[in-house]
Amino acid sequence: MVVFRITHKNYSNQLFASGLKGRWNGAGNKVIYCAESIPLAFLENMIRRQGVGFNHDFKIMVIEIPDDLPVTSISVNDLKEGWRDFKDYSLCQPLGDKWYAECKTSLLKVPSAVLPECYNYVINTEHTDFKKIKLVETTDLIPDKRIEDILKRYRDRQ
Repeated sequence: MVVFRITHKNYSNQLFASGLKGRWNGAGNKVIYCAESIPLAFLENMIRRQGVGFNHDFKIMVIEIPDDLPVTSISVNDLKEGWRDFKDYSLCQPLGDKWYAECKTSLLKVPSAVLPECYNYVINTEHTDFKKIKLVETTDLIPDKRIEDILKRYRDRQ
């Protein structure tokens, strides 16, 4: 399986986990967020960045995950109403933290809050199978300038 991550160019040459909290992990849990496609990875990043730095500072990471690695999955049906709230991760973090602590699989497949019909993958960098996951390529991210302009206008209204 191939997954994609968009990250700052300074972190694009290796699989790096900061330990910062996110939707599916509490602070200190070293995970890497990826998406099933480049467009989904872009949308996820676009929502967080709100138009800042897309044309020069970010890269697309192409990550290969062996097909035989076990995956823990969370479906939309497993989640409580409000799980997509972008200001409150309290409905998702406990699920991801439990998966991380149990360390049964290196991969957690989760619905995207941006497009719940699509999936993101959370990689546990502390799992023994992490060494089997490889960064195979890093490419430039060059989105249409109109996207960045729209996001900057939105950001400036807030």
